[in-house]
Amino acid sequence: MPSTPNKPSTINYSPSTPKSKKILVTGTAGFIGFHLAKKLLERGDEVVGLDNINDYYDVNLKYARLAELGIQKKSLIPNHYTLSTKFPLHKFYKVDLEDTKAINHIFETEQFDAVVNLAAQAGVRYSIENPHAYIQSNVVGFLNILEACRNYGVKNLSYASSSSVYGLNESQPFKTTDKTDTPISLYAATKKSNELMAHTYSHLYGIQTTGLRFFTVYGPWGRPDMAPMLFADAISNDRAIKVFNHGKMSRDFTYIDDIVDGVIKVIDNPSDYSVYNIGNNAPVSLMEFIETLEDALGKKAEKNFMDMQPGDVESTYADTQDLMNDFGYKPDTKLVDGIGEFVKWYKGFYKSEE
Repeated sequence: MPSTPNKPSTINYSPSTPKSKKILVTGTAGFIGFHLAKKLLERGDEVVGLDNINDYYDVNLKYARLAELGIQKKSLIPNHYTLSTKFPLHKFYKVDLEDTKAINHIFETEQFDAVVNLAAQAGVRYSIENPHAYIQSNVVGFLNILEACRNYGVKNLSYASSSSVYGLNESQPFKTTDKTDTPISLYAATKKSNELMAHTYSHLYGIQTTGLRFFTVYGPWGRPDMAPMLFADAISNDRAIKVFNHGKMSRDFTYIDDIVDGVIKVIDNPSDYSVYNIGNNAPVSLMEFIETLEDALGKKAEKNFMDMQPGDVESTYADTQDLMNDFGYKPDTKLVDGIGEFVKWYKGFYKSEE
């Protein structure tokens, strides 16, 4: 695939509070989608949430996130909306992205000002085991979103891409001008496909599309298949943690509040086709991350050092200069503080489940 240039039109970013909008956020039972929906609702936007609540990981965590938004499990009916009991301007649809008829009905009925597509089949390693799920959700599902935006007049679309699109690229920090032609997982390939599809719809139909390449997001309500949760669960329950590539790895860990702040800036200031890195711009070694987590938990980890996993990369590092220049984006959460907040939530949430 050819590398897609990332030169957005000039953006006149204004930090002033925008008028409230009606926004579709897909993936609101997920980690980032939940936090984004909550933040938008708290500032007064009308938010329509959408998720299929699949069982890729523990659905109880997904239902618990929805409950925080006032969406009760017992009220859910597939392909119908449920009203929030906490936020008067929130409703939720339990729907598959690949259900073309249902997606079109929602767009026709709701008439959105903006759409944020965060719903996707996630996970690099799972894409090796179940590739069809990624094509259906991430490619067919994203096409449905693009077509619905075109057919129902939505010109403001933001969507989740991923740092995994950089694949075997060895130049760091990763820049959006770097080639992304060497993905090493199907998940990464589907995210690169999303960027190319968005470019096509921006060019043909004038939809303002902004892709955000997320870099290792962590924090309260995080995903159980990601390192913070895997490590915290193992350490808390006296199990050894798996340390891949013998600990010689680093990640641009980015706290969830910093991510949401960047996404909202993009929603409020749409531009012509663009793709941005959204990360902390400060990679942390895996061993430092583990030590910080150990300190927060007050417990040392037993470590099993292992070889690199298929589809994984040794290091990620985001160049976020474009996002900073265009939107004033500057993450400011220190790792020790972010891990502290994560551990506080982790202990409270899983203790309450016992």
